Amino acid sequence: MKITTLGCLGAYPYNGQGTTSFLIESEGYHLLLDAGSGTLLELEKVLNPLDLDAVIISHYHHDHIADLGVLQYYWQLYPKTKERPLLPIYGHGEDPIAFERLTLPNVSQGYDYLHEKILEIGPFSITFMKTIHPVICYAMRIVEKSTGKVFVFTGDSGYLEAFIDFTAEADLFLADTYLFAGNEKHFAHFTSKEAGEIAKAARVKQLVLTHLPQHGDLTQLQKEAQEAAGAAVVVSLAEVGKVFTI
Repeated sequence: MKITTLGCLGAYPYNGQGTTSFLIESEGYHLLLDAGSGTLLELEKVLNPLDLDAVIISHYHHDHIADLGVLQYYWQLYPKTKERPLLPIYGHGEDPIAFERLTLPNVSQGYDYLHEKILEIGPFSITFMKTIHPVICYAMRIVEKSTGKVFVFTGDSGYLEAFIDFTAEADLFLADTYLFAGNEKHFAHFTSKEAGEIAKAARVKQLVLTHLPQHGDLTQLQKEAQEAAGAAVVVSLAEVGKVFTI
């Protein structure tokens, strides 16, 4: 499984970097995870957007879906073919108005991933967990079926003890880390300390901090997470263009 970082900031793009989006690839299948502001341009550097097989969305805050509409326009301007049918876009149906926008006639079709206990998309099996956030958001545990490799994406969330079981033994844990240590129990986002503590308790192999703040020393954010995670967990920062292979 290959995960390419297209955007990794929280809230808004800054200094040439966009907000949350990742391209997940396995066995020739291309899954776009979230579509934050400025990330379609980054996607074009690594993949023709028309070659996407599906999109999946954690929640409907603009920093996670800002480029989704323009991706739909991109597909709209290239007629569908037998090889390129409608673009499947998976999201939760608990916000009916936002969910309805996932479907654009003759372009994309929205699917509610909550209809399935385990969502099967191409080479992936995906399970979901509701997070703590001002709007409804879901974390995702993505398993590559052929290898059993596990990738967990928190979406946006404040601390939840349930993440320990949800993230257990993950090969890669991609954690919302918008806050420095000292801001624990926030209503919307992890701190670096909380991300590290979950990674340690869940015995993950690699922790990657994402949904990063625009200001402050990110090396300090990484250091705080590493101290909490312990030496057994590799802790790094997401960066636009950075690739993780598990």
